[in-house]
Amino acid sequence: MEKKKQIGIIGAGVSGLLACKYMLSKGFDPIVFEARSDVGGVWIKTIASTKLQTPKTIYQFSDFPWPFSITENFPAQHKVFDYIQSYAQHFDLIKHIRFNTKVVGIEYEGLSDKEIQSYSFWNGNGQPFSFKGKWKIVVDNTGNNSTKVHKVDFVILCVGRYCDVPNIPEFPPKKGPEAFHGKVIHSMDYAAMDYESAANFVKGKQVIVVGFQKSALDIAMECSAANGLKNPCTVVYRTEQWNVPANLPWGLPLTCLCLNRFSELLVHKPGEGFLLSLLATMLSPLRWTFSKFVESQINKKHRLAKYGMVPKHDFSQQISSCLITTVPEKFYDKVEEGSIILKKSQSFSFCEEGILVDGEPTSTTPLKTDVVILATGFRGDQKLRDIFVSHVFQDYKQGSSDETFPLYRGIVHPRIPKLAVIGFSESFSNLHTSEMKCQWLAELLDGTFKLPSIKEMENDMVEWDEYLKRSSGEHYRRSCIALPIWYNDQLCKDMGWNPKRKKGFFAELFEPYGPLDYLSPSRSN
Repeated sequence: MEKKKQIGIIGAGVSGLLACKYMLSKGFDPIVFEARSDVGGVWIKTIASTKLQTPKTIYQFSDFPWPFSITENFPAQHKVFDYIQSYAQHFDLIKHIRFNTKVVGIEYEGLSDKEIQSYSFWNGNGQPFSFKGKWKIVVDNTGNNSTKVHKVDFVILCVGRYCDVPNIPEFPPKKGPEAFHGKVIHSMDYAAMDYESAANFVKGKQVIVVGFQKSALDIAMECSAANGLKNPCTVVYRTEQWNVPANLPWGLPLTCLCLNRFSELLVHKPGEGFLLSLLATMLSPLRWTFSKFVESQINKKHRLAKYGMVPKHDFSQQISSCLITTVPEKFYDKVEEGSIILKKSQSFSFCEEGILVDGEPTSTTPLKTDVVILATGFRGDQKLRDIFVSHVFQDYKQGSSDETFPLYRGIVHPRIPKLAVIGFSESFSNLHTSEMKCQWLAELLDGTFKLPSIKEMENDMVEWDEYLKRSSGEHYRRSCIALPIWYNDQLCKDMGWNPKRKKGFFAELFEPYGPLDYLSPSRSN
């Protein structure tokens, strides 16, 4: 009997657990390397006030729905963490995980870089397991300070975008954090504190938060709660954003308007035929109307015009770049009362007393502060690049940090053999996207379908990349899946599934799509 193929999975967050589960379902032997002591990835420890940004009906496993005891639409961090842990326990995944094992590098052995570059098909023959080569995974055990080498037949990278490597802005000499006499930390460090320590860290202090995405808004709210009007929290941001409320005024989540097939008929899509292209052109005024309607509702709900916070770009551009953030409840009430101060700046620098905001008449007068928290995101691209020993593989991450890591179907690189990346892209529901990718990958490794030639895959990648640049404009900077239904259609067709998952014409056209619609046919029978 042939020995089971061993699959090395790096990371035991949501994507790593899904990869492990779907590899087991096809009879493979997964081994999961997790640097921490628990499953859950970014959900292990977050800022105290963190909640889901998408409704739980969208953020759930297709074959393991949320328990009925969770009644809120946007559960808090500890409930999300418990849900993920329950999934791991239900499918008996824990025994396949090596905790406290940090992967320090992976290297493909058995073929030279030159041989690999000469291939016309992925892995040389288009099959997931070619006869030559294995991956060498070097791991450090943080428990006993030992190093071990593993050889596996296939690697799945589930390292994620939002952890480990903080994105720290660059500053001129002597104008960075070293010039400041107060404390400078990244939001990652703030989130790592226990809740009491985090509250004490900001209490009674002047705090400046740099950034305007989810972490920045949550931290600002916590600073406001701790200090009120006595020590207002200043939020320094570069660009106004269409940050959405949890529900639009009539109580309908935004996802209900965006996650149906009709909404995707309004836009041009990569790989569409003549009829769909014609229809998108004819319906483009409706898309513009929809975008302006949502903008007006967000403006009205948050009183953006009053605070000079109306973005100059369209809502449709922002949604096409996956930059949609849910505003914490009563955030703009705190702005109204003065416990949160909004300050726009394209750049800033540090001085002894605080920061100097550039581009203002008062730029020589510092914003005095005790603490600066940089909620400036992460360098997931660097983490993904640095895990490879091969410089050739490293160089496939081309361009600046704002560019997309090139992957076919957002999963495999045509010129990197026996390797897949899961959980690096962004969408309305990262969990659901990761599950679809894991199902696709499991079917690929099981021989259900075969990949096209490298040239065909690269052409497809270019087409999707051009779509992203065209639809998101200046906000193009992420591996964003802005057309989740169209994207899932491609995965379904590859796997031999019917991409139309609803019953009836109107349901197919207007009902929101979610994870439960994509239950594997083998499990739904």
